[in-house]
Amino acid sequence: MRRGIAEAFNHWMKISDEKMNEVLEIVNMYHNASLLADDIQDGDTIRRGIPAAHCVFGVPMTMNASVHVIMLAMKRCGKYHPKGIEIINEQSLELVRGQGKEIYWRDMFVCPTEEEYMEMLRQKTGEMFNLAARLMQLWSSNTKDYRAFGRKLGMYFQLRDDYCNIAQPEKLEERPSDQILNDYYMDLTEGKFTLPIIHAARSLKGASVLSILKQRTKDINLKRYCVSLLEDLGSMEYTRKVLRDLDREIREEIARLGGNPAMLSVMDQLLTWEQTSR
Repeated sequence: MRRGIAEAFNHWMKISDEKMNEVLEIVNMYHNASLLADDIQDGDTIRRGIPAAHCVFGVPMTMNASVHVIMLAMKRCGKYHPKGIEIINEQSLELVRGQGKEIYWRDMFVCPTEEEYMEMLRQKTGEMFNLAARLMQLWSSNTKDYRAFGRKLGMYFQLRDDYCNIAQPEKLEERPSDQILNDYYMDLTEGKFTLPIIHAARSLKGASVLSILKQRTKDINLKRYCVSLLEDLGSMEYTRKVLRDLDREIREEIARLGGNPAMLSVMDQLLTWEQTSR
């Protein structure tokens, strides 16, 4: 899906296949390297249905590999274009700061405001999309600024992912039943403040949700009970409303930017989150 988003940007940029493939390789390297570190920071033991890298190779080797590949991606950016290093440095700072906010809220058990949470999503995920778009634009005659669009798209993409993490991920992809249980609502086990949790925390019964979050539970029945609380408090429905509003706003922005059939196709594919709605 991330590759599809990058390729959809090329409807506007119109760069050569050679340059496009180089951007895709750089972003893929950077993204996969960041996932190695993310799993360590989040304490995740599973990635895409298999053991996370640090569980197989250990934390020191995995962190070394993550840093190594990020440095290789930066080196390729410099060869790609003289301004490539400057762009990847700027985008990396935003990504790290967004990730840092999420870690701070989790470890200090500080519930952010909805606005703070959305800004974190824009940094953490939106700037990854902007890394691809800005690198592509270095070889494009198109000088429009797509950064605000990329941030909003990233906010929607990550919010959708957080929602699907709760709303039974087995509906999105085929997995053995034991992996469904292991993956089910991992954000709760990690102690992450996501939009449904933030919304629920403002309610009179929010203390129960926060108490479960603080435990970082792996108990499947307690996770299911927490999801039932989020549904009863209207937090899941509120999240669905925010997703629908963002979907509409992004489609309007695509039209304002001159239209993009490829990006609209991506948005249609992302609507699979609605399959998890009750």
